[in-house]
Amino acid sequence: MHHSCSRIVRRLGMPVHLTGALPASGLIVSNHLSYLDILFYASQTPCIFVSKSEVKSWPMFGILAKCGGTIFVERDRRHGVSGPAERIRTALDQQIPVILFPEGTSTDGSSVLPFHSAFLEPAVAAGAVMHAAAIRYNVADGVEADLCYYGDITFAPHLLGALRRSSVSCNIMFAEEATVHSNRKEAALSLRRQVLELRTGVAESAVASDTFV
Repeated sequence: MHHSCSRIVRRLGMPVHLTGALPASGLIVSNHLSYLDILFYASQTPCIFVSKSEVKSWPMFGILAKCGGTIFVERDRRHGVSGPAERIRTALDQQIPVILFPEGTSTDGSSVLPFHSAFLEPAVAAGAVMHAAAIRYNVADGVEADLCYYGDITFAPHLLGALRRSSVSCNIMFAEEATVHSNRKEAALSLRRQVLELRTGVAESAVASDTFV
């Protein structure tokens, strides 16, 4: 998956710029803008994603996700957490970077939604390091939201529109220090603050009213 995504990014002419050290292991926790996040992150490092099960049916991205060992979550199942959580724990124990989008859905980039804490528990239980990361899109002939996949947007027209854009690039920013947490709810709050700061430079005091789910 890493090599395939690297080639796709190069051929599409969509460069990725990194700020901070690329983690070699642990749980990478990021905001979520689009299915393009998967392409950009995977182009930079071998990793495993935690993703909603619907991704399996997406053209190209579904194939890449399945071949790359993505951990799929059946969000509408009552007990859909235990199996994926165990796979996350196994990947972390094997020192494989796991990328998680704990907002639970993608957004238009105008905000970072409260983080769902359930899938932080495997990292907490394992004492694994967690890395806050933020992704941002740059579009010469538009705005970031034009590339974001959210709400009721339809996949195929959105993908074709994204491919028609000129001078698309991506910035991925990593927090300076990794953290270890003993409580998943505290981890959700702390990591969201870090992601907000990476995205917008918002001071911690400005997000003091954070909530978690």
